[in-house]
Amino acid sequence: MDDLNSKIISVKQKYREIFLKSFDAIQEKVAQLRPDGFNGDIFEVYPKDSLGYTWQQKVIDMFENEISKDIFNKWTEILAYRKQFHCKGCATCCNLACSEFSPQELREKADNGDNFATQFLSVFIPYDSKEEARKIYPEYIKLLDETIEEDVHFYHCPKLNDCNRCSDYENRPKICRTFPDNPLSILPESCGYYEWRQEVEPIALMLHSMVEIVDYYKSKIQNLKE
Repeated sequence: MDDLNSKIISVKQKYREIFLKSFDAIQEKVAQLRPDGFNGDIFEVYPKDSLGYTWQQKVIDMFENEISKDIFNKWTEILAYRKQFHCKGCATCCNLACSEFSPQELREKADNGDNFATQFLSVFIPYDSKEEARKIYPEYIKLLDETIEEDVHFYHCPKLNDCNRCSDYENRPKICRTFPDNPLSILPESCGYYEWRQEVEPIALMLHSMVEIVDYYKSKIQNLKE
């Protein structure tokens, strides 16, 4: 438990450091687009067609046509690199799937056309209780209890056989074939993708920070224009 907790604390500290560096880098790019001799702030209200308004539009264009594309391309590279690693059959992902949504909420989302919810429900069924799930990964569930106020719902796949192998492997859905698709997921060391996650964590944290910062800039600038 202490080891898992220390790893999460370490990731949070790394993220803070990376976030500040990313923020400085994006601020510099925004400043480079500032019109010569213009002293206004990017987060001010400007009349349409003014220098300030044009600057804000150039910043939005930079985010959408340059930075966002770079983020997407780099994220695609990370996921492509994942293919060099392989499942070791620890079955943790099959025995303990977590979701912020209850079975009823997932069903409602699936009925409304949510593809992920539909796939998830085609694979996983809920545990009867958290205590039943705790037997699979007790330190992880204890950590969630201590750090997350919101409810977390736990599920498992009934298609595992007695050897912890999928009994319908050839027909497994996309969410199983592409797991893990988030390089910041918490993975046990027994997972075949654990080393992949360790290797790509720094760049994944940087990309995550850039998404947050870009979304902040875009949202604030667009609100000023309304």
